[in-house]
Amino acid sequence: MKCELVLIVGMLLLVSCTHTGWRDDPKAWHKVELNLDRVDPEGLRGPSNGKVAVAYEFCIPNTDRCKREVRTIDSTVQFMAGSRGRIGCGKGECLCIGSTHQANYRSVLRALARLSYIERITECYFE
Repeated sequence: MKCELVLIVGMLLLVSCTHTGWRDDPKAWHKVELNLDRVDPEGLRGPSNGKVAVAYEFCIPNTDRCKREVRTIDSTVQFMAGSRGRIGCGKGECLCIGSTHQANYRSVLRALARLSYIERITECYFE
């Protein structure tokens, strides 16, 4: 339990204390297939009287270890094992849905994209 707590705190510090620019990591940026140009610092986009969060989806191996690792990075994530999503998660994978409406959402997306087992992060349209 103590080791897990240290790991969680370390990951949160890593995500919250990143001072480099978003576009400085081409490999991570390449995986994030979202247009964040109109998303404000609160993680919302749209007109001032109708701002909404941007939902995104990605696939991970359907293991407890991967789910714990993703949860330490993204507190908004919802796991939907058994669903393919628009992104097309395969057998043995778990669909994950997160939201930009969180502190440091760009750092969160970058940290997720840096995980070797995440291939793409796309916008989720809930269709």
